Amino acid sequence: MTLNERIDAFIKLGKSLKVRLEKHDKGFENILQKTYEHNNWFDPAHCRLALRNIAEWLTPENLNAWTEKYDHNCFLPLKTLRVGVVMAGNIPLVGFHDMLCVLICGHIFIGKLASDDNVLWHFITQELKDINPDFEQVIFLKEVLKEGFDAVIATGSNNTSRYFYYYFGRYPHIIRHHRNSAAILNGDESLAQLDALADDICLYYGRGCRSVSKLFVPQNYNFENLIKALQKYAHFSNHYKYFSNYEYNKALLMINKVPFMDTGFMLLVENEALASPVSVLNYSFYKNMDEVADALQGQKDALQCCVAATEISWHDVVLPGHSQSPLLWDYADNTDTIRFFSKI
Repeated sequence: MTLNERIDAFIKLGKSLKVRLEKHDKGFENILQKTYEHNNWFDPAHCRLALRNIAEWLTPENLNAWTEKYDHNCFLPLKTLRVGVVMAGNIPLVGFHDMLCVLICGHIFIGKLASDDNVLWHFITQELKDINPDFEQVIFLKEVLKEGFDAVIATGSNNTSRYFYYYFGRYPHIIRHHRNSAAILNGDESLAQLDALADDICLYYGRGCRSVSKLFVPQNYNFENLIKALQKYAHFSNHYKYFSNYEYNKALLMINKVPFMDTGFMLLVENEALASPVSVLNYSFYKNMDEVADALQGQKDALQCCVAATEISWHDVVLPGHSQSPLLWDYADNTDTIRFFSKI
């Protein structure tokens, strides 16, 4: 396939997804229900969100703007690589961008499915094969990834990343461990901005690397409006897996006599850590921005993105409400996958 043929196929996939999302056809609804039954974290609303974001990537404007950032030779490889991609299962289709990078560069995608996320993967890859049967020869989904690859992209927890280095370290690789995201508030955020920040915190039940798990707030910050904004996700208390985490973490805090604010479904805890468990939102007070800069610099390898309503001179920021909608050129861990392939 030529680059234009690959781009055209993904454009058609994006259009197909938009149609399915708008029409609510029975077959598609059954796939969403089957996904939810397989993994209760992947409810239909969050699956729709993930697919909507993918469809937004796959427009002619976005795909062309993305590929035009690179030398054309990046998409005409002298050697076709068999790229093994070990996918995380924390949010629906989290490895789609990796697959897109592999295929758009003319390589072969060998996806090692996460046990928690395999229903949607079979659906979306079959859609792509139906659009262009040539993809049958370059898309393979496997339960185990042991051999037959030239390069590896692996995403997992801090623990599994150590195993990835052990097993895949001798191959050209991108190995990603778990990261979290932070938000910096100045106390002047509008209600609309706080409402958008609630999305950054709560979407995907806070399980994504772009989910805000930590707030930096000025001293004497009034949490009232933020807590009100979070209430649009109060229905999370009806999700048994999420609420089990909430009850467990609340009991743990009470046993250890750690102060917290309780929204009824989320616990706000003063804690220096960037990462927080599901249902917990950490926060720290700051006197000046230098303190925030020092805190984030000390955890830069654990930070995925930073949310703020205003620009910050020492760090790139994402506006509230946009952390879960990265652009095509917003690479995980700031590692450019296209350039990675071009150097192999």
